[in-house]
Amino acid sequence: MKTISRTAGPAARLLFSRIEEHLLRDPSPSAALRELIKSPEFDAYPFSMLRKLEPTPQSPVHHPEGNVWNHTLLVVDEAARRREESGDPRAFMWAALLHDIGKPPTTRIHKERITAYDHDKVGARMTQEFLSALTDDRRFMDKVTHLVKYHMQVLYVVNDLPFKDIGGMKRNADVGEVALLCLCDRLGRGGASKREEEAQVKMFVDLCQYEY
Repeated sequence: MKTISRTAGPAARLLFSRIEEHLLRDPSPSAALRELIKSPEFDAYPFSMLRKLEPTPQSPVHHPEGNVWNHTLLVVDEAARRREESGDPRAFMWAALLHDIGKPPTTRIHKERITAYDHDKVGARMTQEFLSALTDDRRFMDKVTHLVKYHMQVLYVVNDLPFKDIGGMKRNADVGEVALLCLCDRLGRGGASKREEEAQVKMFVDLCQYEY
């Protein structure tokens, strides 16, 4: 996917600041986000990229909570409960909001089976594009982008899948931050078991200590 070079206008930048304030201060940012997505700014670039999460379906087996936007709101609220555990709450919270931004263009439905293969990789490129339109903070953009890129690594590493990339992740991101985001992602699903998900994330962290 080719990155588009565009800069957002004043209204979009103001919305960016408003969202960030809710992400960093609210105990449950989802309440504000549910209202903000109704604003006309979400019809315009780059927030239109987030608007597309709402009609994007997910597998009811893995995501009984429904569409990608519903899931994202649950993840953001989980992240808000844990943002003080992050070394960079700003990057962490934006990664929680943007982690599945790659699902709309990658979602496919075949014989009632819904998949979104490579949404982590596509999402990383889209995150870079989204943030580039709204901020010049390169360090911040890189942190968020890499968290989005590696947010599926718990699944890949624990199950020893060919998509795992412990070396790349360690070079580009903090394993602890990735683990924290992954935990929020996994808990942001209907019926998720906190004990089981925490055990999976702990296993991921342990495995990452011994592989490069």
